[in-house]
Amino acid sequence: MGYVLLFAAIISEVIGSSMLKLSTLEGIPKFWGNVGVVAGFMVALYFLQHTLHYLPLNTAYAIWSGIGTALTVGVGVYFFKESINGTMIIGIVFIIVGVIVLNVGKVAH
Repeated sequence: MGYVLLFAAIISEVIGSSMLKLSTLEGIPKFWGNVGVVAGFMVALYFLQHTLHYLPLNTAYAIWSGIGTALTVGVGVYFFKESINGTMIIGIVFIIVGVIVLNVGKVAH
């Protein structure tokens, strides 16, 4: 159950972050963009809080921030046509590997 809640928190955070970008685009009313930002982050924090009933903070936050960052980069590249290069991809891989290492360290202890 903890990972389901964490997945919901990650998706909500990515939506909130994406709304930040949408609120800067021409033709999108800033009011609705800002509503989307606040709603996305409120929902994300709600799910993250409930995640902590099942998962330790260090695990939940590392996964939430790491995977959320990687997915937000993907949204930027795919939907907003932002550029990405090899160095940036390596950075994203390091973030994901870092999350994996944190979780392996938890199991090994």
